[in-house]
Amino acid sequence: MTAIRATLKNPSESVIAWILIALGLLALYVPTVVFLMRGIWSSDQYAHGPIVLGIACWLAYRKWPEMWAIGAGKPSYMIGGPVFILGILFYIIGRLQQIDLIELGSAIWVLSGILLVTRGSEALKKQWFALFFMLFMLPLPGPIVDTLTMPMKTAVSYVAEYVLFSAGYPIARTGVILQIGQYKLLVADACAGLHTLFTLEALGLLYLNIVRHDSFFRNLTLAILIVPISFTANVIRVIVLTLITYHFGDEAGQGFLHGFAGMVLFLSALIIIMGVDSLLQLLHKYWASQRGLAA
Repeated sequence: MTAIRATLKNPSESVIAWILIALGLLALYVPTVVFLMRGIWSSDQYAHGPIVLGIACWLAYRKWPEMWAIGAGKPSYMIGGPVFILGILFYIIGRLQQIDLIELGSAIWVLSGILLVTRGSEALKKQWFALFFMLFMLPLPGPIVDTLTMPMKTAVSYVAEYVLFSAGYPIARTGVILQIGQYKLLVADACAGLHTLFTLEALGLLYLNIVRHDSFFRNLTLAILIVPISFTANVIRVIVLTLITYHFGDEAGQGFLHGFAGMVLFLSALIIIMGVDSLLQLLHKYWASQRGLAA
């Protein structure tokens, strides 16, 4: 509504033009989203896709008033035109060849081109994070996922086994298969794969964008630590699933409590991120006070 009011206050902007742009985008990408919702986005590996899309839309809406104000009367036709055309070409290629990565990824180029042509480069800068965040909803190529997922699953399985064995549980590991008591558990892609890491990376970056610390050191350190934090959260999820199976049986481990372990994954990641952020804040204040005393 804020954006609509801003448009109505500025006679130089055509409301009809923006309605046509919105209708064009809906015509292009609603069929794509519906197809993905019925396909890979309905699987455990890509269940984060619609969530990321929703958050990206919210991020764009959040920055819309600033973008609208800063980009008034400063369109960049020379750059925006080619970017928009390139995005449309990507969409056509992805649609014809049924390559979800290219078809859905074209939206980033198309939206960037539209912003450049209508509001200019300064407006695009205001929306850069929303567009960047959309990368996390793109379906990755299978060979890349398979190549990177196996080492991750092996590492998560190894750490989970070590922690539970140290706690006195009768557990052994063969590759990515954990045996605890009479139960065998396969550490699947959805539990500790590349998709989960991508989702947690998106969560961490979203936290950074919302909090927006003034300290460059704090932002950079937290951004770097998102990777080990995501790995730790994956380990916690596997440990929780293993303990649920061991104490309550295989049915509980594969039923409702399996979904609960997924909630534990994101909650633990968020708690660790907030904890590390608080620790970095204390360190930053301590170093600032030390510099003050030295001066």
